[in-house]
Amino acid sequence: MRRVINDGLISLAAVVVLLVMLVSIDPRVRDMLRNMVAPPTGASGIAGVGTKLGDVSMVMLKAAHDHSVENAPLVIFSVAATILVLFMLRT
Repeated sequence: MRRVINDGLISLAAVVVLLVMLVSIDPRVRDMLRNMVAPPTGASGIAGVGTKLGDVSMVMLKAAHDHSVENAPLVIFSVAATILVLFMLRT
């Protein structure tokens, strides 16, 4: 059970590192996150949090797609490396 928790935490840390790298590289994502973290104004501030979260996720997906298209060979290598690491951890 302890190993499962450690593996989950490592996976979560890897996702967080990737998101931080994406935010540091792409100004669109950085601006959307800055707007999302800004304090809400008026009564519609709380209702708009879901909309802001959806907008941020769409911008992050578009930025990830754009960067993956620009760096297709590196993306292919990363996916292959991830699959190999998963098979190594399984055995």
